[in-house]
Amino acid sequence: MAAIKKNPIDEAKRYMDNAREILSTKAKKDGDYYSDPEYVKMAGHTAWTGVLLALDGVLNVKKAGTRKDFDDYKNAVYKKDKKMTRPLQSAYETLHLYLGYDGNLYYKTVQAGLEQGKNMINRAAKYYKQQ
Repeated sequence: MAAIKKNPIDEAKRYMDNAREILSTKAKKDGDYYSDPEYVKMAGHTAWTGVLLALDGVLNVKKAGTRKDFDDYKNAVYKKDKKMTRPLQSAYETLHLYLGYDGNLYYKTVQAGLEQGKNMINRAAKYYKQQ
């Protein structure tokens, strides 16, 4: 039985929704901060994976080694649309590093990261429609 190919943009948006759900139900916002870095990290990784799914759907990302790394995505984005490189860098730093690894608890940082991820997915969606 053949696997059903999913729309990568819809799948990426689903990941972003899941990240928001993790934050709203598990991370326990307390004033300007979340209380649980474990769930902030989980949400950051989930959101970043959504961005990568969207990019995989519209870019021909070549592997430098055995698995794709950020430079592979950055190079593919640069070839497709140079104006996307700064937003990609920002989404990477915020979602993947500050949230996903560091578990930054500051609410505004988390929300900025989610917004950057959403913007990257929306940019990728424009190219997906053109394919």
